[in-house]
Amino acid sequence: MEQKFKEIAERYCSLKAEDITDDMNLRSDLGLSSLDLMTLLGDIEDEFDIELDFGEDESKLAGIVTVEDAINLVKEYMD
Repeated sequence: MEQKFKEIAERYCSLKAEDITDDMNLRSDLGLSSLDLMTLLGDIEDEFDIELDFGEDESKLAGIVTVEDAINLVKEYMD
């Protein structure tokens, strides 16, 4: 799952999936804009057949800072 996530993230940055590490910041290291992040999460939803529903809890979305944060969020919705 983590490798597939990184392959999808690769579409939005200048790095190859194998060069993306869990501790990388989505914005400063990968160069993702807010729009890129939302599009990436949409692709993740499609790929893993999940629905990331933040509802009223915007802190969850704001808490996605690193690659690891995003992967952990996806894992949470897959369980």
